[in-house]
Amino acid sequence: MLFYPVVGLIIGALLAAAGWLTRQAGVTLQAALVLAVWVMVTGALHLDGLGDTADAWVGGLGNRERTLAIMKDPYSGPAAVVVLVLVLLIKFAALSEILARHDVMVLLLAPVIGRTVVPVLFLTTPYVRPGGIGAVLASNLPRRVMLGVVAATAVTIVFLDGQAALAPVAAAALVFVGLRSWMIRRIGGTTGDTAGALVELVECAVLVVQAFPATLGR
Repeated sequence: MLFYPVVGLIIGALLAAAGWLTRQAGVTLQAALVLAVWVMVTGALHLDGLGDTADAWVGGLGNRERTLAIMKDPYSGPAAVVVLVLVLLIKFAALSEILARHDVMVLLLAPVIGRTVVPVLFLTTPYVRPGGIGAVLASNLPRRVMLGVVAATAVTIVFLDGQAALAPVAAAALVFVGLRSWMIRRIGGTTGDTAGALVELVECAVLVVQAFPATLGR
């Protein structure tokens, strides 16, 4: 987990490369191809978590045990399908705006910010599903070193993108606080699925905010 921000940077570099390689295509096609690369590189891992979380939150009817049980169900219900389509659609639309102005920095920042929030979640939130992969990560997390990594990543983001980085970082923080609060109220903590949902929604928020150049000085 110490290397999550680095993984995000690698993903961002691949997205930037995909954007450069498809620069001769129309913006709409370019955005679709970059998004396809994004999904393939990550193996749709966090999208799976988002879908499971959506199903569980709707079908759980406010009950903790029912919510956790639905999250383990491998099948996708209507809530998962609708949420996944909406998130991918919003990402696609935001990418279209971003690529139209050739803003490569956004492609680098979104995956980095999206993965930096996961260690913060695990540092501040109980992991509620014993025996899962996330439980191993949570129980072996080097807290002091991880805090240093998160702080260094935040400083690096602001250094690289200057004042323009403040809006996406603020958007990520708002999404984090809101979703974490929702997790605590519903299931008393986090799971691997809710962590994946957080990644997707933070990335989406960063792209949406960065798609508004007038507010960012881009």
